[in-house]
Amino acid sequence: MNAKTKKRIVLKIGSNTLTKETNHISRGKIEDIANQVASLKDEYEFIIVSSGAIAAAKQFVQLEGNGKEINVKQALASIGQLHLMRIYQENFRELGLYVSQCLLSYSDFKSESTRENIVNTINILCENDYIPIINENDTVATDEIQFGDNDKLAAMSAVLLKADLLVIATNTNGIYTRNSIEQNQPKTITSVNSVEQLLNEVADGKSSHGTGGMLSKVEAVKIANSANIETWILNGLEDDFIVRAVNGSSIFTKIEKTVTY
Repeated sequence: MNAKTKKRIVLKIGSNTLTKETNHISRGKIEDIANQVASLKDEYEFIIVSSGAIAAAKQFVQLEGNGKEINVKQALASIGQLHLMRIYQENFRELGLYVSQCLLSYSDFKSESTRENIVNTINILCENDYIPIINENDTVATDEIQFGDNDKLAAMSAVLLKADLLVIATNTNGIYTRNSIEQNQPKTITSVNSVEQLLNEVADGKSSHGTGGMLSKVEAVKIANSANIETWILNGLEDDFIVRAVNGSSIFTKIEKTVTY
């Protein structure tokens, strides 16, 4: 299948998914992601937005404060990014897949020239069968460290790169109804027609390793929806989570292109 006829997926992988809710990056989870990308590569073109640099660093180093202060988090991200990319490279290369690193910050999206450079670079990478792995450049920017765990960055990237689908992997089977959570019987909202409906359902809980909660994911949905991009929020802790969603054999939240506010 020609690359131009493939559907482009921006896949956002958060820290909780990459660590499988432990204290270290899971090679098994990255291997699982690589296997899925390999099995779907004839139909889909993947651009990955990955968190996890700080979690990767904590496996190897202890810095004073160890991640409590912003400047320490930035230093940990600088150390961990190398380890994180090495794990991606090793696991993807075993399947004949090649990855590249793209570090971006929000300021890069504000300038027309830098936006054009991002698009041109990533398009060339994809055309040559390289899988771009995007993360925020945490050594110079702090927004994602503090607030969003790359959810917003993924949505902005999806819009800029004209993705067909934004997939956000999290540690739940999508977004649950508020009532079902209160009753301790989580029930997934499988499809929605209104972003406001989602906002009314989510609680702004933070994850243990990342900085995002469901509210940040709904904000990402709003950004993607503004460009008529469909979003899926699914459970990245499950094996084959992308393949199962594509095949319709898992429960997750699908936000159609035509949702309203």
